Amino acid sequence: MTNPQQNPDGSIDVELSEEIAEGVYANLAMIAHSNSEFILDFIRLMPGVPKAKVKARIILTPEHAKRLLEALRENISRYEEAYGDINSPTDTFKFPSGGFSGPVGQA
Repeated sequence: MTNPQQNPDGSIDVELSEEIAEGVYANLAMIAHSNSEFILDFIRLMPGVPKAKVKARIILTPEHAKRLLEALRENISRYEEAYGDINSPTDTFKFPSGGFSGPVGQA
């Protein structure tokens, strides 16, 4: 796989392999951070199964995490303009203690 190179017009060519293009389903995200990075774990939680597996881990700088937050806000806004409001989650999930160091959030 080649590194993305910025074109003279400012666009970036991004290569997407077939394997990555298939994607991975996750229905839970856990977020931890330190002073220098944000760690996003995408998890598949299955009903009746006591153990959930992390399917992907993404590590971002704080600046890139903030860019991701803004991009998600923008894309959710576009989605809701096209398809209507997204319902807020009504379920609550209790996270087991341990397994992560540092502050942890959920999404």
